[in-house]
Amino acid sequence: MRVIGLAGWSGAGKTSLIVKLIPYLNERGFSVSTLKHAHHAFDVDQPGKDSYLHREAGAREVLVASARRFALIHELRGADEPPLIDLLRRMSPVDLILIEGYKRDFHAKIEVHRVANEKPWLYLEDPTIAAVATDAAHGFPAHLPHAHLDDIEAIAGLMLALARPIEETLARIGKA
Repeated sequence: MRVIGLAGWSGAGKTSLIVKLIPYLNERGFSVSTLKHAHHAFDVDQPGKDSYLHREAGAREVLVASARRFALIHELRGADEPPLIDLLRRMSPVDLILIEGYKRDFHAKIEVHRVANEKPWLYLEDPTIAAVATDAAHGFPAHLPHAHLDDIEAIAGLMLALARPIEETLARIGKA
């Protein structure tokens, strides 16, 4: 398993990019999982459904399974948000884990930068940024590999070249 992150400010296009990259990588024989950080409360089950009622009743974990998929909902119930290292350890084996968000964590990342956002570059303050995907015609770092936001093939190539083994990623995050 190898790990690479996509980091950028809100509105940069991280999710849109991942949604294009996953099928591209799948078509080339790579199994892909994602780990996404959310900055707010979210629900994956619907009010009124049994899983929702179990969770609302106070269950710490609710696992819902069917012939097509399963989902594990872990309610923190006031506990601290789990760190990235703990979440990565829970992931099932795949070829590539794409991390969306977690821009402050210490794992290899590709910065997603959109000019219209008018936000500062992350690479200036983050030594773990290994490449840039941007729509900028200039101003991006000459010392880092880069690709245009619309060039899925080039971005996938950067991801595959820069993704680090899970063991190395866990060690780096653990030392940070």
